[in-house]
Amino acid sequence: MSDLPPLQEATLRDKVAVVTGAAQGIGRATALRLAAEGALVTCADIKDTRETVALAEKEGGQAVGVELDVRVAADWEAGIAGVLERHGRVDLLANVAGIVNMQSEDTVVGLTEEAWDNVLATDLKGIWLGMRAVIPSMIEAGGGRIVNISSLAALRGLPNLASYSAAKGGVIGLTQQAAFEYGPRNVLVNAIAPGTIDTPILGDITPEMKAANARAHIIDRLGLPEEIASMVAYLFREGRFVTGQVYPVDGGWSAKGNY
Repeated sequence: MSDLPPLQEATLRDKVAVVTGAAQGIGRATALRLAAEGALVTCADIKDTRETVALAEKEGGQAVGVELDVRVAADWEAGIAGVLERHGRVDLLANVAGIVNMQSEDTVVGLTEEAWDNVLATDLKGIWLGMRAVIPSMIEAGGGRIVNISSLAALRGLPNLASYSAAKGGVIGLTQQAAFEYGPRNVLVNAIAPGTIDTPILGDITPEMKAANARAHIIDRLGLPEEIASMVAYLFREGRFVTGQVYPVDGGWSAKGNY
């Protein structure tokens, strides 16, 4: 007979969570959702996370901020060392931090090498470094859960997103390989592929472009960061028999036959 607790007892209370990209957008929404459910959240970002921490605390949650550049191994080592010093373990990692290419045209021919390197370093290398930093302590503690943010751009061809699509496709491959590698040690790794989400990353696009992105979904609007955060929380809280999977949270875009 299984010694796992009943499903209705699943909770995030007092789980130790690290969320990257927590200064804004999906990362902030995820940090706030996990804190609201009782997790002890470290809000990691290259930007200032004090506002996210204050919002979490205002709602009765527990959160701290740490400056962390996901591209830099030393930042990960120092950041996770701080979490282990405070709490003794890491139960949950939400790898959210990501960028789009704003340095050049993002096509195979139009990309600059600098732009390619920057996107791949943030959106793919950062995921790898994060998992590398937390998995040993998760194994030592008896397990953990990781959710990596990919994109619908990894699942279908979209215009002017060559480096982004490559990085987010790599996230899916890395997620599935890590799930296979570390699942036997009770480290469960999944990915989410959002559609177009209304975050600051869309700040420079026109209303017409936003409307076109909304129409690509079956649900005719942009997604909300909180809707991605809810799936992260579900996988962390309930997903004890789930690993190596990619979940589109995209308003039905991936089921639609046209862009």
